[in-house]
Amino acid sequence: MKSLKILFLVMALFGAMITVSAQKTVVRFYPKHGTIVKTVKKPRVVVHKKTNFYFSDGVWYKARGRNYVVCAAPLGVKVRKLPRGYKVVVINGRKLYKYKGIWYKKSGRNYIVVNV
Repeated sequence: MKSLKILFLVMALFGAMITVSAQKTVVRFYPKHGTIVKTVKKPRVVVHKKTNFYFSDGVWYKARGRNYVVCAAPLGVKVRKLPRGYKVVVINGRKLYKYKGIWYKKSGRNYIVVNV
């Protein structure tokens, strides 16, 4: 009887651990260019060639009225921080950073969007 109680306790703890770890899994996706969204979570305004772009979680937007439209990252634009989950890739001896198909190179304290 005592071993049965211990078995149920171990199973309950194991089930609780699985449930807690499952809740931490976050699925991120990159929306298609041209997608219109109503709000953007904590966007950073980046001015490039007299145009305001909004950068949030690795996605680039342009304002259209009260909405935002997902757009391609403008070549040559500078950002201070890369989004979480970027990969470091060495191509022809150059260290580049990739996130969701967008390539960056480090320049001083900034990262610049480049074409590869």
